[in-house]
Amino acid sequence: MKKQIQDYMKAIKWILTEDKPGTNWAEEAAKHLVKIQFYQHERLIHLIVTALFAVMEIICLATLLSTTNLWALLLMIMILVLLVPYVGHYYFLENSVQELYLIYDVILSRVNRDNASGQEEEKTED
Repeated sequence: MKKQIQDYMKAIKWILTEDKPGTNWAEEAAKHLVKIQFYQHERLIHLIVTALFAVMEIICLATLLSTTNLWALLLMIMILVLLVPYVGHYYFLENSVQELYLIYDVILSRVNRDNASGQEEEKTED
């Protein structure tokens, strides 16, 4: 998923940088919204998984503090080994989706620019 998001971000930034005449920005905005929805869903799933692992980590810590169970320590270490990458990946997803929101604002400004120039052309033709 990380590579897919990075590739998409690179592609959409390239499209924005090129700003070729004839680009259908309304269509690009619609496609971009679909991508945002996919990545928001992915972010939500990872938030749930990360939160559940954090709760399991706290339960293991509480168990370890209240007893001297060695299995609780082993389980706590195993969960922590998984929790750290989950937090890192969720951090990446959150920042990427936030950046996609900013890119969407740029795309919308291009849509508005094209709409305004289209209206000016219609007025000059009349």
